[in-house]
Amino acid sequence: MAGLGKYRRQAYRSAIVGITLLTLTLPQGAIATPSSITAVARQVAQLQSEAADAAENANAAKVKLSKLQQKLSGVKGQQATQSQNVDALKKNLGKIALRAYMDGGMGQGMQLLFAKDPAAYLASAGSLEVLTRTQSIELRRYSVAAQRLQQTSLLVNDQLKQIQVAQKELSAQAAAAQGKLRKAESLLSSLKSEERARLAALEAADDVSSQKSSLASAKLASKVSGRAGTALRFALKQIGDRYYFGAAGPTQWDCSGLTMVAFSQAGISLPHSSSAQFGYGRRISRASLKPGDLVFFYSRISHVGIYLGNGLMVHAPRPGKRVQVASISSMPFRGGVRL
Repeated sequence: MAGLGKYRRQAYRSAIVGITLLTLTLPQGAIATPSSITAVARQVAQLQSEAADAAENANAAKVKLSKLQQKLSGVKGQQATQSQNVDALKKNLGKIALRAYMDGGMGQGMQLLFAKDPAAYLASAGSLEVLTRTQSIELRRYSVAAQRLQQTSLLVNDQLKQIQVAQKELSAQAAAAQGKLRKAESLLSSLKSEERARLAALEAADDVSSQKSSLASAKLASKVSGRAGTALRFALKQIGDRYYFGAAGPTQWDCSGLTMVAFSQAGISLPHSSSAQFGYGRRISRASLKPGDLVFFYSRISHVGIYLGNGLMVHAPRPGKRVQVASISSMPFRGGVRL
């Protein structure tokens, strides 16, 4: 993505600065060189961010899969109804054919051509005409019903194929997310135990600092009214909760899980996917954002937060991080949505 490195460097800056300060205060030989520690931290943060992107893509695939399964269920119901209709029409055609046979069919008509009583001929001919017309109508109805059933059956097969594709996409994205995290864990395990302990301490200190500043910024939501205010204040109450793949509360969240549950408190139903949520409401430009608007990031949308005002948002960032208030400039802005 264009400019991705620039934005991610901003996101990693506080962690990298802290790590660099750490390397300058430790005894010589206690840890690896500052440059290698910084490189590890940068790679870990990037892998965690990529894992979050893959997890959101998995959420999108899951939402798509659910919709396809619902559609398939409806189409199968339609198929069953149409099949019953075709069977009924087929039975009706059989009855008409049997009646024609019992009445003598066309054989009787030929006999009437030589009858001496014209009135009897015309009466019987009219009866045969009605019977033939009824059979013709039923044949057309049967033909149309059979064609519709065939089309529905093809649609069922198409839905099944799409479901298989969505299932593969879901599995692939979930595996990609876990793979990124395993790489991050492998990088961290390459450090000495003392180094990992000190990095963990720095991360904990960063969490405390982030939570303090986030809670201070949360006061901006006190005067936001309506459904936007309800959703925003709910999200802000989750400050300090951990990020976790696919989580939607009550104490762990991913980005779209947080926004989904927050807006459900205001009576608005959203899917558990940032890219799917972008299809709801009214699109808003960055310059027109108001507190309570959804804000989306990256060209292929893979992150969402709730705008707080003053260029800030509340969001669940990525693995290893907690729900916090951050600048919307920390990632490539894609667009806003007002619900």
